[in-house]
Amino acid sequence: MTFATVPDGFRSGFACFVGRPNAGKSTLTNALIGSKIAITSSRPQTTRHAIRGILHRPDAQLVVIDTPGLHKPRTLLGSRLNDVVRETWSEVDVIGFCVPADVPVGRGDEFIVNELRNVAERTPVIGVVTKTDLAEPEQIATRLTELSALMDFAEIVPCSARDSFQTSLVADLLVARLPEGMPMYPDGDLTDEPEETLVAELIREAALEGVRDELPHSIAVVIEEMGPREGRHPKAEPMLNVMAHIYVERSSQKGIVIGKGGERLRQVGTDSRRQIEALLGTKVFLDLHVKIAKDWQRDPRQLRRLGF
Repeated sequence: MTFATVPDGFRSGFACFVGRPNAGKSTLTNALIGSKIAITSSRPQTTRHAIRGILHRPDAQLVVIDTPGLHKPRTLLGSRLNDVVRETWSEVDVIGFCVPADVPVGRGDEFIVNELRNVAERTPVIGVVTKTDLAEPEQIATRLTELSALMDFAEIVPCSARDSFQTSLVADLLVARLPEGMPMYPDGDLTDEPEETLVAELIREAALEGVRDELPHSIAVVIEEMGPREGRHPKAEPMLNVMAHIYVERSSQKGIVIGKGGERLRQVGTDSRRQIEALLGTKVFLDLHVKIAKDWQRDPRQLRRLGF
């Protein structure tokens, strides 16, 4: 692995965004990287893995780790997601704590800040007010005041990933706290996640849309097969064959995902295939199957099988 010569003072390191579920962490990560590497949804607790995105700049290489929302867990899955968050905190050079501008700071934020105080002495924490596009100026001002009262942040900044308001400033504040060093990834790499993981996440994102509030926590996706589609005409455009299983916990949930006459599942296939083709740059044949893994969020054996 080779790298171009880097200038004196080049900075390289890791940052992560933390916050309660649905605080805008994944959307902000995608905005900084300039490409979709983390799925987003209006549903809380969408992120289930620590996804790394790589921002390349002339003066720095910033690796942003998007983590699940820290919360009080109700299942074994929830406990394991919290473990992912805490492990990530111990590995990064700077942390961005996110609160949305359109929602008052509450007990969930205080819960996270109480834990952040344990790492703030050795790792700088920047307060980030996200989603300013959804709030009035008075709300943003109130949120900044509420945030500053929670703890002594290294910096506090409002931003909007949707309209790019001050996202470059967020990157500047994170980069300023990285150590000097050589790049860790070749120029052009946007993530180190396996393609199978990204594809599974895009399918899960599509399955999350339009379902009942309680269902997202019960959906998991596993890629069973992924490779070139065989039997194509020699002159035909190459196509990738993807077979995936969408797991839910109960038969009633299976019916919701499939929909009347299979309509919902076809929509999931259409939406996710479009995103996968954009990600991989090739046409995709997507074969989706919905299966039941009873109470998998609470079953250690099934959690391991599903990748948690």
